Amino acid sequence: MTYQIDPIANPELEAKIQHKIDLKTKPIGALGKLEHIAFQIGRIQQTENPKIEKPTIVVFAGDHGIATKGEVNPFPQEVTSQMVYNFINGGAAINIFSNTNNLSLKIVDAGVNHTFPNELDIINAKIDFGTKNYQEEPAMTLKQCEESFNKGSDIISKLKNEGTNTIGFGEMGISNTSSAALLMSYFTEIPISECVGSGTGLDNEGISRKQQILSNVYKKYNPQNALEAMAVFGGFEIAMISGAILKAAQLKMTIIIDGFIVTAALLAAQAINKNVLDYCVFAHNSNEKGHIKMLEFLNVNPLLSLGLRLGEGTGTALAIPLVQASVNFLNDMASFDSAGVSGETKD
Repeated sequence: MTYQIDPIANPELEAKIQHKIDLKTKPIGALGKLEHIAFQIGRIQQTENPKIEKPTIVVFAGDHGIATKGEVNPFPQEVTSQMVYNFINGGAAINIFSNTNNLSLKIVDAGVNHTFPNELDIINAKIDFGTKNYQEEPAMTLKQCEESFNKGSDIISKLKNEGTNTIGFGEMGISNTSSAALLMSYFTEIPISECVGSGTGLDNEGISRKQQILSNVYKKYNPQNALEAMAVFGGFEIAMISGAILKAAQLKMTIIIDGFIVTAALLAAQAINKNVLDYCVFAHNSNEKGHIKMLEFLNVNPLLSLGLRLGEGTGTALAIPLVQASVNFLNDMASFDSAGVSGETKD
């Protein structure tokens, strides 16, 4: 599995973009993170006049074998399929936020333990009816893992061909915070105890039990690379997001990274190709325990800190308008010359 991802460094263009930003009718640096985002997206698109086109959020859903035991999750596994119906019916937070900000929303069955009607408005990319329980055996085979990456890539290729150049990801899968914690520990080498949080609402006793269970799982395996780690610990939805992230970067799309689960998928993607990080804008700092440590490991700063830990891509949906505003000010805000405003004096 190889993804040809070009680095975005271009000193001559970067100087032009920065000069354009600095000449806007404002003090230098006065728009803070928005200036950094405008600069980054100009570099991603290799232009002084970047555009956000058909921004889309793709929510991948998949079930996890460990959820059937109910030891690490307070909600039963069938909530995954029930929430997919909620997405389709427009009743979830991601629907509300996507509608509020005029974002296209796609729902993917990556591996839900349920058969959805053919007429449902859903992308059928099902690998299997949920992963295996990694307490007993690897979550998936290497072949299934590769297939997940490839299906995620194919979905992004199709969206790019339809005109989307800005993409965000969400997820749904009971117990996927357990997979994310295991992947986080593998890629960052942070102890499991510091990677495990409350997920969908565990109390302190539940968190302690979850830490012990996942610690035992972690010790059971010795994956040798990113793909093996995803096959052992991951979920179909997480693997598809990893493949989607890599393909989006290869296609020079702007990638908006959501919270704990999506960042776990990114950890795997960047282990495969570091250049993927050039294309990523980090939406928010999730309230799930391990997320801030993930962001510190990647040495990145998110746009928002709202105490969210819902998933679904909700942080992404809230951040995309800020990304759009960054591009708009770069393209449309007057310069000192065009507005006839005196600029900063030089001694």
